[in-house]
Amino acid sequence: MQMIEVTANSVEAAIDKGLAELNARPGEVVVEVLEEPNTGLFGFGAREARVRLVLIGTRSKDEADEFEESDEQVDESPPRAPSPGLPDDELEEDALVGKQVLQDLLERMGVDARVAVQRAEDDDEGDDPHWMLNISGDRVNRLIGRRGETLSSLQHIVRLICSRRLERRANIIVDAGGYKSGRSKRLRGLANRMAKQAVQQGRTITLEPMHPNERRIIHLTLRGRNDVMTQSVGEGRGRKVTIVPR
Repeated sequence: MQMIEVTANSVEAAIDKGLAELNARPGEVVVEVLEEPNTGLFGFGAREARVRLVLIGTRSKDEADEFEESDEQVDESPPRAPSPGLPDDELEEDALVGKQVLQDLLERMGVDARVAVQRAEDDDEGDDPHWMLNISGDRVNRLIGRRGETLSSLQHIVRLICSRRLERRANIIVDAGGYKSGRSKRLRGLANRMAKQAVQQGRTITLEPMHPNERRIIHLTLRGRNDVMTQSVGEGRGRKVTIVPR
């Protein structure tokens, strides 16, 4: 596990600086905010933001070289081998409607891809059973976006259309190249490592801002431990998880 600490005049600038030093994409690291910036009073007591970046993803040398040549830092984790998915006659209504809606959207977007449907491995996004719609094909990583934001937007649209057609909430998760599955496993591993660090050092650990479903993964991973507790702090896009030793 590679880990560095970086300072800059803002948290965002420190993260960008750390990503450049690690030659990493945003989805390949988890950021711990160690100190928020402070302008001080008339310049006295000013301090820069300090963050720790933990590298949780790896790439081949060819992928790293390609990334260095690109100015666009999007989250493009290497796709996994496509799963064949379940046959249509084994799918429930949610899955059938979701698959059709997603395929129609991809066609309208000009994306040449296929959709494989499986039951979700775990319940990171809700209490009801979910169906995982995984997109595979050439260059599907472009559907992920920075920190998975494009993929989240696509999932939101698919759920809205499906919920309207089904006239109820659609229990659907949209993935591309296995990005969410891999991210979920890495976040669970990170949660346990940071919990151990919080206990050993006797201090609160603050993670990077995350989407609600990613924060939920951290909370669920650590809720059975009696040596730490988790809390979500902040507002909007800046909302993050803190791990507090008991």
